[in-house]
Amino acid sequence: MNKNILHLDLDTFFVSCERLIDSRLQKRPLLVGGTGDRGVVAACSYETRRFGVHSGMPMRLARRLCPEAVVIRGNSSIYTKQSHLVTDIIKESVPVFEKASIDEFYADLSGMDKFFGSYKYASELRSKIIKETGLPISFGLSSNKIVSKVATGEAKPNNQLRVDYGFEKSFMAPLSIKKIPSVGDKTYQILRNLGIDKVSVVQQMPVEMMSSVLGVNGVTIWKRANGLDNPPLIPFHERKSISMERTYEKDTIDMVKLRTTIFAMAENLAYQLRRGQKLASCISVKIRYSDFNTYSKQVNIPYTSADHLIIPRVLELFDSLYQRRLLIRLVGVKISNLVSGSYQINLFDDTEEMLSLYNALDTIRNRYGDLSVQKAASIGAKSIGGSHNPFNGEPPIILAHRKQ
Repeated sequence: MNKNILHLDLDTFFVSCERLIDSRLQKRPLLVGGTGDRGVVAACSYETRRFGVHSGMPMRLARRLCPEAVVIRGNSSIYTKQSHLVTDIIKESVPVFEKASIDEFYADLSGMDKFFGSYKYASELRSKIIKETGLPISFGLSSNKIVSKVATGEAKPNNQLRVDYGFEKSFMAPLSIKKIPSVGDKTYQILRNLGIDKVSVVQQMPVEMMSSVLGVNGVTIWKRANGLDNPPLIPFHERKSISMERTYEKDTIDMVKLRTTIFAMAENLAYQLRRGQKLASCISVKIRYSDFNTYSKQVNIPYTSADHLIIPRVLELFDSLYQRRLLIRLVGVKISNLVSGSYQINLFDDTEEMLSLYNALDTIRNRYGDLSVQKAASIGAKSIGGSHNPFNGEPPIILAHRKQ
């Protein structure tokens, strides 16, 4: 039985959500992202792209390229809500699906040709999403995830494309090598230096040559160019770590501000562990100075999810890491080596009152949100926390404009 893998991608998702809220933004050049000097473009409308604007570029540059664009900071809760609406429609319509990101999905429609027709079913699913949410969405349908993803990119904006079984290689051949997933700027430059510009050139090369140039990644690229790579759908994303980072609007050496941010991150991450019934045994802290040199330090600890064990170790790491006395641009905290479990009582150090306090605080947060109750030392840290549960099986929400 031939496989039929569907790839769905919501077109310019953040932009589309903003246009649902305010219809005056329709057909106007629109940028969503950070509005400060260090803001980054999280999403841009198709109207801005002819000026050379793309997501991930500095907002200051995007504004210079397209001065008439409307700039909106964005709201992650709105985007999450709209993403859940689409997820619910897909969940009730297909037997197996993968949510690859907040706006990207895969579904396995294999075997449906016998009863209904995979392409017809995918078309009706797309129409249903557009009708019930008002969001534009494109899809690609083929025998594997990679070709389907590329087909979606070729179908955009707001369209659909099918690549029949056996035509994967011929479909990929005329495309630029940059269209292959996993070919980033560095890999693209290496391939261009070898005189490779089209996928068809990679298809004609022996796999051993790609391996000698790019190693394991070269083999993967060769398989994808030939339409042979067939990664499985992942219905549930198991998180191996959770982390937070903040880039300051202005580089700072204010120790009170820095320690407040670090404290608030550690407090929120510890709460996320308890909410997800997880324990962690590795903590790391990252600092990026104003000269962009980045340093990190980590320490292994006994498995825990308790504030009074995690926060002091995070602050110790920060104090030992911050040695250069230069202005700091970014700080981050990461907790890893996660396992399932609940906090184990230390018979010598823990008290019943402290455990009851944790339970009471977490009950309030579960009901009213992460920021409904905080330790005094973390008050003042901006945009730390949110309603997203990192252990709900969905990929993390990444907003390029999250700044402090």
